[in-house]
Amino acid sequence: MGEVRAQDRKVLRVLSGEAISPPPAWMMRQAGRYLPEYRATRAEAGSFLDLCYNPAFATEVTLQPIRRFGFEASILFSDILVIPHALGQGVRFVEGEGPRLDALEGRPEFDRLRDVGDAAIFSHLAPVLEAVTSIRAALPQETTLLGFCGAPWTVASYMIGGRGTPDLAPARALAASDVELVEALIDRLVRVQTEYLIRQFRAGADAVQIFESHAGVLPEGEDALSRWSLQPIAKMIAGVRAEVPDAKIIVFCRGSGLDGHARVVPETGASAVGVDWGVDLKALRARVPTTTVTQGNLHPETLIAGGAALDAEVDGILAATKGLPHIFNLGHGITPQTPVAHVERMLARLREGA
Repeated sequence: MGEVRAQDRKVLRVLSGEAISPPPAWMMRQAGRYLPEYRATRAEAGSFLDLCYNPAFATEVTLQPIRRFGFEASILFSDILVIPHALGQGVRFVEGEGPRLDALEGRPEFDRLRDVGDAAIFSHLAPVLEAVTSIRAALPQETTLLGFCGAPWTVASYMIGGRGTPDLAPARALAASDVELVEALIDRLVRVQTEYLIRQFRAGADAVQIFESHAGVLPEGEDALSRWSLQPIAKMIAGVRAEVPDAKIIVFCRGSGLDGHARVVPETGASAVGVDWGVDLKALRARVPTTTVTQGNLHPETLIAGGAALDAEVDGILAATKGLPHIFNLGHGITPQTPVAHVERMLARLREGA
């Protein structure tokens, strides 16, 4: 059998509009704490950021789920918050609590951030891009490598709030009191992250995903989804494709509902829409053209439960997407308490049931 060409990788074929049975699969956060080998590598690396910024460790944990499960795609091990870190904002990860940032409360903090053109930004990110190249070289030829970044609104909300909060009150309050400042922050993130994605492609990524984790909590105002989420993402995608024509880009707008999910591809130019677990996949497929590529949307809690419930949800996803271009995934990231055996059962059901 001849060598697999990049364009023949199954995930790339689906992102080009081809329906494949069974659909190719990967999982958000597939390199993570549910795997004993990840926990061992994390302990060896030290802090979470040390793991992200060490190309050897980042390569190792990215490859671990591919070795164990044979997913059709691998996603770079990193974090969306390496961008504010590269911009000069203080970022740290507190064990058991998650990320903490030096909150951007107003213009003085914004004025201290680096801007596009500052060489220090991509000097800071050089180890991440080195990891992309290392991972692509080590992956099986048939495996798609995904790069990623956060969407501008999601990253901005962390930068302003200093942490993730369910209601994003600090970011929404700042948008109400100084909308020009928040717009300037969004614009800077658009420009910096566009360049970041371009560099990921050049380092060896086959495709990328933009994570809009907070699309369900936006500032007040008319068509907030378009203003704060879809328009900035569209600018990023256009900017990437100006340098990387036909770049394959998945957009995951968690919490945007059925209507929001249906708007992602036409309004951003994305290659595919990632579907969260709160959206009925069959209903979404009925709302969008048959050519629309979808990804998702198994509930992470169903994967924890396993058994017949897991089998039924896998079967339902296969039925909803039969004959249509789809990438099998979760509707949010896999959680640490997920049994490895349940991931194995999910993949067996997927691969045998199509």
